[in-house]
Amino acid sequence: MEQTNTTTQPTEQQIAQWQRDTFENSQKHLASKGIIPQSVFDKESRYLAPFFAVWKIKSQNGKSYWVISGRLPTDHVEASVAATARDAIRHFSFQWQLKADEIVQSGIKEQTQLDFANLLVNRAHGLYEFFEKDELWTNEPA
Repeated sequence: MEQTNTTTQPTEQQIAQWQRDTFENSQKHLASKGIIPQSVFDKESRYLAPFFAVWKIKSQNGKSYWVISGRLPTDHVEASVAATARDAIRHFSFQWQLKADEIVQSGIKEQTQLDFANLLVNRAHGLYEFFEKDELWTNEPA
């Protein structure tokens, strides 16, 4: 019996579709928060398919935001908190650890709260590992 390789690299078409999906999720997330996206800063946005994408998006109110989406909670912050996509993922990592800590400190009443806190910690650690990998950020401004 022939064994199939389940860790094949995604095709360019699959990556492009994933990129469109994460961008759409990012726009929907902002819209759900009352922020209407106007344009995206392509050159400042980064993605690492199939893990996460960090989009820098300008809204109709003139403010810019970093939005993260992918195999993690979709979240956003004002762009003023991070100069680059790399700095933005570090910011999300720290914020998620703090948010998980707040959930635990407030007293877990339901399993879903504990599950979400654990998810935040897990994804925060994973994001920080990506932040630390210099080879992923060779095109990032210093």
